[in-house]
Amino acid sequence: MPSLLLDTCAIIWIGQGAKVRQSALEAVAESSIDDRVFVSPFSAWELSLLSARNRLGLGMGVDDWFGAFQKRTGVTLAPLPVSVLVAAHQLPGTPPNDPADRILIATARQFGHAIVTRDRRILDYGDTGLVQTVVC
Repeated sequence: MPSLLLDTCAIIWIGQGAKVRQSALEAVAESSIDDRVFVSPFSAWELSLLSARNRLGLGMGVDDWFGAFQKRTGVTLAPLPVSVLVAAHQLPGTPPNDPADRILIATARQFGHAIVTRDRRILDYGDTGLVQTVVC
């Protein structure tokens, strides 16, 4: 099993105790043994955007919620170098248009992660073989 990168939706669902597929939970548990579960700093940006638009209630500030999520789950913050940001605009095939999705895909491709997500656009891109995915 490759290392995992949690999509923002997976962070929200896991963080709020929503129902997640058993197979995804098992993959996360297996990968967490070796500290191979990552979250992108860009997901914090996306959480902040959702919160600011009143589309997500966290019960506390995004900084605090994101930090508490990391501490509680033991996930590692993925690096976000310039090369990932550049690669997000040079993805092969027909990637999703959403900038956050593209940054997560570029991160996963550069570091060999599988993306844990329910996002149909990312899953469809994964079906092309250009990024690994795990359905949650």
